[in-house]
Amino acid sequence: MKTQELISTYTLCSQYNIEISFVDELNKMGLITIELIEEKPFIHHDQLNKFEKIMRLYHELELNLEGIDVVFHLLEKQEALHQQIKALQNRLKLYEGE
Repeated sequence: MKTQELISTYTLCSQYNIEISFVDELNKMGLITIELIEEKPFIHHDQLNKFEKIMRLYHELELNLEGIDVVFHLLEKQEALHQQIKALQNRLKLYEGE
């Protein structure tokens, strides 16, 4: 994996003014994935959007980690249901001959 695709968790912590233990807790809860390279923690840049959403929920709405976990679980469930509705609508169109 290219190191350009990774962001140091230490950089994130200094930029967002949070403790490294907060990022470790996010990793333990499965909200983000930390990759260790040469014993240094990084997150993939694809997770940055999710990390920023987590930070907004944490700071602006003052949700704790468990609340953030619930929010993301419900959002994932909503997306799965949305995909299921789309698939069922496509099947229905097939049977209706549209």
